[in-house]
Amino acid sequence: MAIEKKLGPLEEINRILKENRVDQYRSPNLALGLKPVEFSLGASRWVWKEQPELALNPFGTIQGGYLALFVDELFATAIGSVLEEGEWAVTADLRISYLRASRSGPLEGSAKVVRRTRNVAFLEGKVSASGNGETVVSASSTWAISRA
Repeated sequence: MAIEKKLGPLEEINRILKENRVDQYRSPNLALGLKPVEFSLGASRWVWKEQPELALNPFGTIQGGYLALFVDELFATAIGSVLEEGEWAVTADLRISYLRASRSGPLEGSAKVVRRTRNVAFLEGKVSASGNGETVVSASSTWAISRA
């Protein structure tokens, strides 16, 4: 009789990413209105149709910290899709260029793994305004990969 192994939270999340089950992905950041569109091997695409008032600064533009959170969610879901069972990854470095101010409105984000080694992965991503396609944020990141 075969014993079925129960997946831990990390393995379950990575399986959701690998199988492009965007409707089953869970993150506290979804409460801000972030929404995954597609997960594929080493890549992810998200939309942020409307930002809550708390994400806006006194000038009426989206606060940079919330854009950084959006980028980090993009990167986390891209790297998770290339991790093997028992592996996990954390952000070691995050570089963000804010190319223009963005008022509240639809945004699209994408990220991809550019290169992955045994212990490190390099990613790049961007966030664009949905209406005109102008890039709002350009980012790159290094992730440290560990094994349980």
